[in-house]
Amino acid sequence: MNINENIKVLQQIAEQYKNRSILSLFDDDKNRVEKLTLSFEHMIGDFSKQKIDDEILKALENFAELCGFAQKREQMFSGAKINVTEKRAVLHTALRNSTSDDIRVDGINIIPEIKDVLRQMENFCAKFHSGELVGYSGKRLDTIVNIGIGGSDLGPKMVCTALKPYHKKNTAIHFVSNVDSTHLVETLTLCNPETTLFIIASKTFTTEETMTNAHSARMWFLNNGGNDESVGKHFIALSTNLKETSAFGINPDNVFRFWDWVGGRFSLWSAIGLPIALICGYDCFRELLSGGEEMDKHFHTKEMRHNIPIMMAFCTFWNTTINGMANHAVLPYDEYLRLFPAFLQQLEMESIGKFVVMNGNKVEYKTNPSVWGQPGTDSQHSFFQLIHQGTDIIPCDFIAAAQSHNPLGNHQQRLLANFLAQTEALMNGKSAATVREELEKAGLNEKEIEGLIQHKIFEGNRPTTTILCKKIDAFTLGALIAMYEHKVFTLGILWNINSFDQWGVELGKQLAKKILPELSNKADEPQHDASTNNLIRQIHAWSNE
Repeated sequence: MNINENIKVLQQIAEQYKNRSILSLFDDDKNRVEKLTLSFEHMIGDFSKQKIDDEILKALENFAELCGFAQKREQMFSGAKINVTEKRAVLHTALRNSTSDDIRVDGINIIPEIKDVLRQMENFCAKFHSGELVGYSGKRLDTIVNIGIGGSDLGPKMVCTALKPYHKKNTAIHFVSNVDSTHLVETLTLCNPETTLFIIASKTFTTEETMTNAHSARMWFLNNGGNDESVGKHFIALSTNLKETSAFGINPDNVFRFWDWVGGRFSLWSAIGLPIALICGYDCFRELLSGGEEMDKHFHTKEMRHNIPIMMAFCTFWNTTINGMANHAVLPYDEYLRLFPAFLQQLEMESIGKFVVMNGNKVEYKTNPSVWGQPGTDSQHSFFQLIHQGTDIIPCDFIAAAQSHNPLGNHQQRLLANFLAQTEALMNGKSAATVREELEKAGLNEKEIEGLIQHKIFEGNRPTTTILCKKIDAFTLGALIAMYEHKVFTLGILWNINSFDQWGVELGKQLAKKILPELSNKADEPQHDASTNNLIRQIHAWSNE
């Protein structure tokens, strides 16, 4: 298939819609809302405010078929090595699969291994919650500090924040990821070394930022009452490197493994999710897995037009590649989901922020947009000005729950009124005639009206997707996360790029290893470009003061 030629066909269709509004599409099809509102359990996805219709969807379906979408979806679920640059399978879906007894990687059935780790997690959680696990002084462990970075931090941190209503009482959790010492130091001020459990999350147990923080945490522990023999009571590992975890002082029984067919940003379903199970309870973690599993079934079996992740991918592909929109905002109207946009930044931009296609050639079309966002209603008083009246059109996902975990007066109704009003305003806009009428009613004279009218016009016709849930619980959150994972997978197929490697994060790390000794040894002349050399010399000068 010549993907570039087929994209040109789609662009020709888009040109025919250039001067049409989303509102006009409602006029053309009285059943539009019914057709473009998709259901899943206690969740709906409303795509009717996107600039798509039957003709466009048919063209996108044909394009997906030409890309071999159905076959590639089967390959992912069956364990084929679709991460071609690293020669790895992509099987985060297997981690939440409760029905299959046989999924193979290199001829080995991985299901028994997954079940073993889940049992290990369940048993550890039981001991932790019962108070059986105690620190060096005999006191119950009641504070968890997860030390990781990237997918070993952001995924479980986002979930633990989102599921705050389900946290165990008298237990606290903290996450440390930044190698900036401030992050660790400020966190440790909240901890008692007698009652703190540290989780070191690093598959290789060599990740620079994570191990720097881990060794500093260990030193803090030793300097505040602990000793080498008691390290094993306070430190556990999510890793595969038993040699290094043992050298650190961690009991081999408290090392939880995961596998190279689980990418970091897809790993919260694995042992990386242990912090979730510890703070929310293992049953809550199982509900999270169940929500993901049910979304897997939906994605695996539903036809394209009734498939929420595919429709999400279609909308992003249509808006970005075909219509040139370079940004995408994610706007959760739920305070517990405040980290969800940051989680999706990593999930989407690390997965599909690439300029080469599968065969290594440079891509010739626009791929993944910049993803960003903030909870509503805060965001309305921040960057919504740009979304409503900026020169670039920014498609948005609006996410909300009908029920609040913290009902108070009419707060939830006010929140949801804003949630609904924003999507309506972005689609409808406000015409010059309407602005004029409002200003006349306000008593302004003609000169005043002419001075204001252009400033108060809203063009509208700005596409949004609305995701409405009944309530944000573990099951729904699991489904929501899996939904975006499958959106990313689908976009990778449409763009013909590998969604599961991340070579773009490596170069900076390599250079940092070269710079580190130059920062430590001030006698040597740095060997970089003129700008970097000058900055290193300035750091040397200021660090001496």
